[in-house]
Amino acid sequence: MATRSAIAMKTPEGKIKAIYCHWDGYVDHNGKILLNDYSDIEKVKALIDLGDLSCLRSEIGEKHDFDAKYSDEPELPMTDNWCMAYHRDRGEEWSGTAPQTIDDAVAFVDCFDGSSCEYFYLFDGRDWLVSNGTKDSNGFPIFDFVEVEILKEIAHA
Repeated sequence: MATRSAIAMKTPEGKIKAIYCHWDGYVDHNGKILLNDYSDIEKVKALIDLGDLSCLRSEIGEKHDFDAKYSDEPELPMTDNWCMAYHRDRGEEWSGTAPQTIDDAVAFVDCFDGSSCEYFYLFDGRDWLVSNGTKDSNGFPIFDFVEVEILKEIAHA
C-alpha cells in the first residue's frame, strides 16, 4: 500500500508550488531524502519541475522507461537512485501531472488531502517542513521541521 505525500516549495512570490508523490511518503523515507539530497534551491526547483512522481529518489535522473526496474533487459537504462516521474518517464499528459501553484499552506494541505496524502513537505527556501495534515484550532496545518520529526521517530523506536 502506498504512503502518499505532497512535496512543495515556497516561491519568491510567496505562493506554493507543489507536486504529488505516490510511494514512500513517510518521514523516514521521503523526509530523509528531501533533507539529505534536496537542500539546494536549484535542485528543489528541478524536482518540483518534474511534476508528479511515482517515487522520490536521491537523484532527479534522466528520462528512462517507467517499467525498467521490473525488467532484466540491459538496454533499459535506469538507476535505483533516480526519481520516477509520471510525465517524463511514463509519458502521462503534462496537464494531469504538472506542478500546481497554490496560494498558501492551508490551501496546499486542502488541495492534496483529496489525493489521500498522509504527509505534506514544504521547502521554505532554507528548511524542509512536514505536516501530517493535522490542523490547529484555527484551521491552519501544523508543520514541524523534518529533522525534528525524524528525531521523534528515533525516540519512539
